[in-house]
Amino acid sequence: MNEQNNIQLSTAIFAGGCFWCTEAVFQRLDGVEEVVSGYTGGTIKNPAYREICTGRTGHAEGIKITFNPSKISYPELLEVFFATHDPTTLNRQGNDVGTQYRSEIFYTNPEQKQQAEDFIALLEKENIFDSPIVTAISEEKPFYLAEEEHHNYYNDNKLQPYCQFIIDPKIKKLNTYFSKKLKHGTI
Repeated sequence: MNEQNNIQLSTAIFAGGCFWCTEAVFQRLDGVEEVVSGYTGGTIKNPAYREICTGRTGHAEGIKITFNPSKISYPELLEVFFATHDPTTLNRQGNDVGTQYRSEIFYTNPEQKQQAEDFIALLEKENIFDSPIVTAISEEKPFYLAEEEHHNYYNDNKLQPYCQFIIDPKIKKLNTYFSKKLKHGTI
């Protein structure tokens, strides 16, 4: 509860490949109060990036989103999530390969689980993707913050080649298809 404004905030947790990409996308949405990068869904406590990269901890690179549901709904977040990564490739996003880059939704309550299941069913029914969706839906697991250098990565490193070639197209897609959902002054 945000006591200043008396607003009830909610949490969403998504893994959609590299957390630099997903963090950059969701930071730009109106109603999103905070996005943090981290690791979730694995077997050890307090994993480090070097451990995650091995793929042996079971963690995914993910983001934890704090959002205002009176401005943006969970289904709207799902819509952006599925539009800005490839949910049809198992343990892979582009050149990033391994279980740490899997597509997974970590629901925080039964309503989110149902909404995620319903959304995937709709996408499948409408044949939105050429291949079946492999996005897993799992109950929320401990979320460990990534190291400081991974936070706000895109905004701090826009000239880095990975940002230009991998993240920029996602931001352009967001700007094209979701312009009415963006915070004022974001690009």
